[in-house]
Amino acid sequence: MSRPAPTLGNPQNTIEILNKYKFVFQKKYGQNFLIDSHVLEKIIRAAQITEDDFVVEIGPGIGTMTQYLAASARGVAAIEIDRALIPILQDTLSAYDNVTVMNEDVMKVDLKKLAEEMNGGKPVKIVANLPYYITTPIIMGLFENHVPAKSITVMVQKEVADRMQVGPGTKDYGALSLAVQYYAEPEIVANVPPNCFMPRPNVGSAVIRLSVYEEPPVKVKDEKLLFAIIRASFNQRRKTLQNGLGHVPELGIPKEMTVQILEEMGLPASVRGEALTLEQFAGFANRAASLKEQS
Repeated sequence: MSRPAPTLGNPQNTIEILNKYKFVFQKKYGQNFLIDSHVLEKIIRAAQITEDDFVVEIGPGIGTMTQYLAASARGVAAIEIDRALIPILQDTLSAYDNVTVMNEDVMKVDLKKLAEEMNGGKPVKIVANLPYYITTPIIMGLFENHVPAKSITVMVQKEVADRMQVGPGTKDYGALSLAVQYYAEPEIVANVPPNCFMPRPNVGSAVIRLSVYEEPPVKVKDEKLLFAIIRASFNQRRKTLQNGLGHVPELGIPKEMTVQILEEMGLPASVRGEALTLEQFAGFANRAASLKEQS
């Protein structure tokens, strides 16, 4: 079935819609709308949207990318927090019968249930132009709640995209890098300059595709413990691992235990979290879990 070609994605049409509805940008929602059709086409290609796919779009704005998604996918659920955008979306998406607009905060939506109801429990594809201030909580929420997703293709601040794909020993490496790489394979597919948005952000952006693993690349006994260890070891980057973990009593990993585990792993007692690979963190967490069980 053929659907109309997108009309948004250029500055004139975007301005026209914003003026028609006297829309006021909300700083608290970090709104920056895409006004570049080449970038939009790149995102659709990167997300590998086909007519078999059901897409969840987070933060559709005025529906620019939603039109592109709706033209390619079987169905789209667009989740928008700003009530002022709902009448605009009903207008810009009126030609597409395969879009459901939801006026919700994505952090409060049960996306597992949504996939169940709208896609028969099969994995969805997630696409978003994410506000910078909430990128990490949204991505972590998708992973930690095990939302059934084939891939997550998101526009984020350039430095956040870099952080998601770097390895140990670099200054950008941290809890986000490890979490993303535990759940998915990250790949930056496009760099996007500020002039592709309205209003223009102060920083460059990038589109990153996270291809979600069916099984994580490392085996852990206790996923929650793994991530608690990772978070604690990056909370104060300058600290050694034994001090970082020792300062979080609820972890139940005293310094002696950390030193013992590091010794077993052939690592120096003075090692910092930022030097450990995902495999090493998993090995550490598994040993810690065993020692805690014995004590």
